[in-house]
Amino acid sequence: MKNNPFLFWFTVFISLATIASGGLQLFCPAFVLRLVGGEIGPTGNHFFGIVGMFMVLFGGLLFQGLALENSVALFWAGLQKFGAAVAVAMGVQQHLFGIQAIAVAGFDLISSVLILWLWYKCLVGN
Repeated sequence: MKNNPFLFWFTVFISLATIASGGLQLFCPAFVLRLVGGEIGPTGNHFFGIVGMFMVLFGGLLFQGLALENSVALFWAGLQKFGAAVAVAMGVQQHLFGIQAIAVAGFDLISSVLILWLWYKCLVGN
């Protein structure tokens, strides 16, 4: 896994960014909703906070998977990032988020590709 240091360390960055942004979303959902152009209110804040909790959990899974060189953890974290990219893009398309949220979807999509690429490299041993 550490044969490609750039990919490994960039994936570590992705895991830490996911934990940090998820924690911010968990504890300050209205702030994050404002950044992505979402509607702020008790229901939205509550559910956005729940999504933040899962971001923290999957970011932690990715970090631990990298530390333990566990390809299963990488696979599921990569799928989570892909799902997040699709969900955010759909939210923009349905006018639940502003156009600025496309940057979030793009980051998640790129993250998904890199994580799944690292996962594949773990399986084939390159």
